[in-house]
Amino acid sequence: MPDRWIREQARDFGMIDPFVETQKRAGVISYGLSSYGYDARVADDFKIFTNVDSAVVDPKDFSPTSFVDRTGPVCIIPPNSFALAHTIEYFRIPRDILVICLGKSTYARCGIIVNVTPLEPEWEGQVTIEISNTTPLPAKIYANEGICQFLFLQGAGPCEVSYADKAGKYMRQRGVSLPKL
Repeated sequence: MPDRWIREQARDFGMIDPFVETQKRAGVISYGLSSYGYDARVADDFKIFTNVDSAVVDPKDFSPTSFVDRTGPVCIIPPNSFALAHTIEYFRIPRDILVICLGKSTYARCGIIVNVTPLEPEWEGQVTIEISNTTPLPAKIYANEGICQFLFLQGAGPCEVSYADKAGKYMRQRGVSLPKL
């Protein structure tokens, strides 16, 4: 969907809050409204994977001891490691929209990969962001700057069953949400 539609949805229906109407770029990794998407910012709360307790990563029985928490203007992700973070923005997705997320090229060119699963119709919340450092070097992530771009895809009509209808387990999340079964 184009910038005009994204702006109207943000202004009239609170689809993105807070909403930055023009792309901010001076001295920061860009964020805000773009031609056909919205570049979201990463908040200053991070969960960095650690192996201090020799935990096993199990999506059916996830241990919070797999992470160390860090808050601050930057996050250093160790080599070949991973962190979770969340967007500053809170999203409210319309019933006829599916949202896809892609990492920003500035980070991708440094070997930092951002993964976010699709935002389903009528999902809402702050988005948990998975950040992988694929390099053999420590990687720096800048809080309050752009981390990823969201693309809004409109279906031919509203879906029969939305995320809200299913009472999805990640509905209205704030902060980083760990895996739930």
